[in-house]
Amino acid sequence: MIISASRRTDIPSFYSDWFYNRIKEGYVLVRNPMNFRQISRISLAPDVVDGIVFWTKNPLPMLEHLNELKAYMYYFQFTITPYGKDIEPNIPIKKTDIVSVFKRISDVIGPDRVIWRYDPILLNMKYSWDYHVRAFEKIAAQLYAYTRKVTISFIDTDYRGVKSNMKDLALVRFLPEIQTELSLALAKVAHSYGLNIDTCAEKMDLQHLGINHARCIDDQLFEKILGCQINAAKDKSQRLECGCIASIDIGMYNTCYNACQYCYANYSPNSVRGNYARHDPSSPLLTGEIGERDKIHERKVTSCRGGQMTL
Repeated sequence: MIISASRRTDIPSFYSDWFYNRIKEGYVLVRNPMNFRQISRISLAPDVVDGIVFWTKNPLPMLEHLNELKAYMYYFQFTITPYGKDIEPNIPIKKTDIVSVFKRISDVIGPDRVIWRYDPILLNMKYSWDYHVRAFEKIAAQLYAYTRKVTISFIDTDYRGVKSNMKDLALVRFLPEIQTELSLALAKVAHSYGLNIDTCAEKMDLQHLGINHARCIDDQLFEKILGCQINAAKDKSQRLECGCIASIDIGMYNTCYNACQYCYANYSPNSVRGNYARHDPSSPLLTGEIGERDKIHERKVTSCRGGQMTL
């Protein structure tokens, strides 16, 4: 079993104490996003958790206690973009604070296990084509010795809440040919710094440009860092273009306090404030309490590790 922590919220930034408490107690309760009263009890025992993928814009709160995860293999999907407070209002200063954290974590766990995400990419008068190429190059120059890969994707306004959040930013229509040309420009920069580059859940095929389709929850990476086979199927709950293997997400929508304008996981600011206020680091739930009408069931989980790999 692979744990995703989390596509739905930034657990490292805002809920790291809760996460470490869940590791100590060996289980977590997760509400079904499609059925609020249905709760899954999920074991976090090391013998069934083959790996953990953290999604974050600032994992600093986790840094001093990574030794508590010594029984687990994990890696970070670490987003660093060039946007300001108009789009990412609650992210610390990137040039100093966030880049420094990226480097510190890489020094501790190694560059294979810290993946730089430059996404989603959007265009308007302020964040233009040239702006992105210059900004991408500046960030790559700081990170290339601390990671092996960068993942890019483009803004998707079809998600609930994203279109309304972005309406005041006067976005330029992102035609496929423009996406391809910008991808090529970014790929040239990435390759000049020795970085692999891939796209997250994008339909277009850019392999002829040296840009692969990403597996953000990646069986191949886990096989490399674990030294054994991972027998896991493609995640059927994700978009067709997504290359991720199956995982269990332990986050919750409308709980991320980064408040990024492009976020698909927050669609109600009032719910975010309420959920954040109801968070208890000692609770098995990320936010709120177990109610009388809630139904808890034990989710059956098993390891997906195969035999030891040979070199």
